[in-house]
Amino acid sequence: MTPRQPLKNAIIALSLLALAAPLAANESEDEDGRHAAPATADQAAPRPEDPDGPPARRDEDRDDDGGEARESAANQDEAEPEPAMPPAPDPVAPLTLLDQSVPVGTFDTLYWTPDQSFRSIATPVPVLVAHGTKPGPHLCLTAAVHGDELNGIEMVRRLMYELEPDELAGTVVGVPIVNLDGFRNGSRYLSDRRDLNRYFPGRKSGSAASRVAYSLFENIVRHCGYLVDLHTGSQKRINQPQLRADLEDPRVVAFAKHFGGMTVLHSPPADGMLRAAAVDEGIVAVTMEAGGPNRLEEEAVDYGVQALETLLENLDMRKASRFWGAPQPVFYESEWIRAGQGGILLSEVELNEQVSKGQILGTVTDPISNTGSAIIAPYDGRVLGMAVNQVVHAGFAAYRIGEEKSAEEVEAKAEQAQEQGDSDGDGTNDDAAPADEPDRPDGDTE
Repeated sequence: MTPRQPLKNAIIALSLLALAAPLAANESEDEDGRHAAPATADQAAPRPEDPDGPPARRDEDRDDDGGEARESAANQDEAEPEPAMPPAPDPVAPLTLLDQSVPVGTFDTLYWTPDQSFRSIATPVPVLVAHGTKPGPHLCLTAAVHGDELNGIEMVRRLMYELEPDELAGTVVGVPIVNLDGFRNGSRYLSDRRDLNRYFPGRKSGSAASRVAYSLFENIVRHCGYLVDLHTGSQKRINQPQLRADLEDPRVVAFAKHFGGMTVLHSPPADGMLRAAAVDEGIVAVTMEAGGPNRLEEEAVDYGVQALETLLENLDMRKASRFWGAPQPVFYESEWIRAGQGGILLSEVELNEQVSKGQILGTVTDPISNTGSAIIAPYDGRVLGMAVNQVVHAGFAAYRIGEEKSAEEVEAKAEQAQEQGDSDGDGTNDDAAPADEPDRPDGDTE
């Protein structure tokens, strides 16, 4: 070995130590993590299955922008919670009526037996029921309360058999022939010669008419939310299709508007009428008049069915095949014009015709003496009801003339009537003249 060899070896050893020092430092720094390279996205968050992963960063370690954004999002989530889902509607239950159960979404025929005749030979009255699958109103239709009024029977049949219960909201109950005895005999009255529509709500132990009225009211009508009682004219009279309604009752006014363009006549009901008893019990009710007795009139029936279809549409019970959105004529005042003498009545006007004050409505002629007189319109108006040509007696109600009013005038009339009623009730009107005889035709049309 030369003298310089040890020195050379020492220099080589020092060089190797200098090169190894940075590698050792990096390995040491990687182990304590103080100067480690930034973690990737996959490494940033600890995994549940990796308990040894890096600890979560504290808020103070986060950058200002990211921390504020996340804090703002958290506050927004806390301030604006997601809206809760609305509760599911109660499911529709089967309908219980006349001690029978009608399943949801079905059409059925039930039977009502009024306590009137020999029980052993009594004939049950059919009751048609369409019970929908969705919640909705309970509408009842009654026809032939007077046994000779046929148009309403056909209206109920046509409407009920076009309903599809699986698409219906609510329930429709139709009683096509209430007065089965009168229907068989072609008579307006019951077998005891009483007018059923003067005995509602009836009495369980009263006359035959009162018992029938009680049975119908308790077993069927009390289950109604709305009621339409279908009628025609009486005693050889015919009526323009119209609703009879008490326009001083706001509930009835609102209901009458649902029938589309059908004429509405203000007509407070007489005691004992079905619609009067229903309204007294909180059931909103109107009478529909269309045509005359002992006859089936296609035009009147179609008119009435269209109004009922529009009613179902406006009550949100089903979509109508025909919707009647025409303006609705309202007649707050009307009057029966009577014959001044007996004889043969021959009309010169038609139903629903507009007439003028002083116009001749018809003439009555004595067939023996050939003397006659004219029936004159006392004011401008429309013919809402009239007698067919026939032999009449003096005082016979021959023409019903209505005076059309605007909605504002009707409301003013209602307010005036209410104020008058309040005034009459305070005892200050004791000396008033007696009221005139009610202006109803012989054997009223309702």
